[in-house]
Amino acid sequence: MIDRRSLLTLAVGAAGAFAAPGVLAQSPKPRTRIVFLGTKGGPRVGVGAANPANLVVVNNTPFVIDCGMGVSRQLVSAGVPLPSVKYILISHHHSDHNLEYGNLFYNAWAAGLSTPIRSFGPKGLEAMTRSFWELNKFDVETRIEDEGRPDPRPLLIAKDINDDGVVLKTEDVTVTASRTPHPPITDNFAYKFETPDGVIVFSSDTAYNPKLAEFAKGADVLVHECLYVPAVDRLVLKTKNGATLKKHLMDSHTSTADVGRIAAAAGVKTLVLSHFVPGDDPEVTDDDWTRDVKTSYSGRIVVAKDLMELKLPV
Repeated sequence: MIDRRSLLTLAVGAAGAFAAPGVLAQSPKPRTRIVFLGTKGGPRVGVGAANPANLVVVNNTPFVIDCGMGVSRQLVSAGVPLPSVKYILISHHHSDHNLEYGNLFYNAWAAGLSTPIRSFGPKGLEAMTRSFWELNKFDVETRIEDEGRPDPRPLLIAKDINDDGVVLKTEDVTVTASRTPHPPITDNFAYKFETPDGVIVFSSDTAYNPKLAEFAKGADVLVHECLYVPAVDRLVLKTKNGATLKKHLMDSHTSTADVGRIAAAAGVKTLVLSHFVPGDDPEVTDDDWTRDVKTSYSGRIVVAKDLMELKLPV
């Protein structure tokens, strides 16, 4: 019987820089890699793709970008021990990006975490962190006393991001934030990772934003959200709040055609499509996601799948 990882290997193994976690276990791990933990946009939880989350690993240091529902399980499925996570970055305060923020840290603590995790996100992250500890005070203090665990509260070090600029700098990685519009949310950040093996940019959820092309100029990899208009039209027909939902989606996200324009203007080497809107329409094919992108962008295009990995340099 061929398991899910084997199928993923068959699907993407020929892409050169891509592999499933099982493949990496049989060969030396690259110094820098991206794992697409959850590729479906939106808060709905289903049996298909997981909710939004990404992972960058540089010299064995994991950076988690966004914490949609299921991020802890996806990290484990990707072969990443939860206590090894060092950094969490939240792009914006929509639930499909922050709902498992506190729980990811808690799950790492339950798995043996004893070293700090630093987290970064738009204004409100520090308050959210305090609220998480208040919500879970009884459980945490019971387990400290009853199980001899270290107090986790000092180990989650949260910092609000108020402006564009460098938010994190380590020996290997510099992370820079750039505000991008996601109406009605304005405190919403794209992130750029400058690594020893290349530059990676995550668009966050965003309306069409030419300034994002400037931010991603010359990047080795641009991971960009995308919206497929015909599928949105099908979605709103079966949704009670269809008209309102469609206006939000069209105002707040980037169509596949406009994603191509951003990638072309930025001159990125590889464009990865992810955070699919909608992400659970079985009629949408990879060709549908890429067709309009190709009208503007002639570079390498990858349609992300859950647990797919991309090694750098590409």
